[in-house]
Amino acid sequence: MRQEELKEATERALGEGASVLTELDKRSREIFRQIVQSYIATGDPAGSRNISRALPMTLSPASVRNIMSDLEELGLIYAPHTSAGRLPTETGLRLFVDALLELGDLSGAERSHIKTQLTGSSGERGLEDMLSETGEMLSGLANCAGVVLTDKQTKRLKQIEFVSLEPAKTLAILVAEDGSVENRIVNLPEGMPASVLTSAANYLNARIAGKTLIDARRYIEEELASRKAELDELTAKMVRQGLATWSGAENGDKNLIVRGRSHLLDDLTALDDLERIRKLFDDLEAKQDLIEVLTHAERADGVRIFIGSENQLFSLSGSSMVVAPFKDSERNIVGVLGVIGPTRLNYARIIPMVDYTAKLIGHILP
Repeated sequence: MRQEELKEATERALGEGASVLTELDKRSREIFRQIVQSYIATGDPAGSRNISRALPMTLSPASVRNIMSDLEELGLIYAPHTSAGRLPTETGLRLFVDALLELGDLSGAERSHIKTQLTGSSGERGLEDMLSETGEMLSGLANCAGVVLTDKQTKRLKQIEFVSLEPAKTLAILVAEDGSVENRIVNLPEGMPASVLTSAANYLNARIAGKTLIDARRYIEEELASRKAELDELTAKMVRQGLATWSGAENGDKNLIVRGRSHLLDDLTALDDLERIRKLFDDLEAKQDLIEVLTHAERADGVRIFIGSENQLFSLSGSSMVVAPFKDSERNIVGVLGVIGPTRLNYARIIPMVDYTAKLIGHILP
């Protein structure tokens, strides 16, 4: 599903959900809530007798079954097999999350744990290591897979060097302040002398230190456009080509981190669960597809929730994803983080957890 289609489908589902919600009276809402909460807690179908006992009002199992039948006609619940209890459909889960979910709040101990984990790692290691630990932490807290997507160009640069490989190619070595090193092959213009590489490296190193690649490219392009740079034509061309190679989307400008896949195996109750998790593992291996979904979520204002087949990537595994964008000190969105797991995620706990972590990362990033 294309992103435009996904947006339209989500908005349509929300509109339909609001319409369905108006058809539910107090008893129907409470029974629906109990079915969803039972599913999230156990993964098992909820039967009318157990629902009857759990309701805050007096209602017989027969009356509960009648209301269940109405909820089933509305497409909010279904019976996995004959004479079974009921489970929420994906439409039902979306309605619950958007309209009936009562968000919890993180305890002081949970906030302190998250803050200690993030601030403890940020001062000792590079950005990528810190984000990797963030994914691992979210995975452990949510008992799901933790995911982080960030722009490779957010690292603060230290220096760049060009090493000639052959007449038409050079190796560009980019060193970041956190000590990480990345290499790119840059194609050279015909007849470019070796002295041009030295001049280009000197020019870049005088301007990139302490800047992200995005900021450095913007600054240098403005300087070249205004002719403030005292560079000959070949050196200016080399500078532009080097920056284009480093910043080009064709080289992959996103860094995807997935941690804690093993947590997805902790709560399997049936062979169907095992097959679903196998398909989810396949989804996680489809990195480019996952990057596309997460990149779309970067544009969201706050937490974004994907449930099952609302996104094509999770249509087979029946999984859910809760993610939120995070920003740097200049309030620019530089990535997205969250968790992926079964549709019976503990949304009330995970949503504030992801939101708090994303905001905290924003305070830590330079």
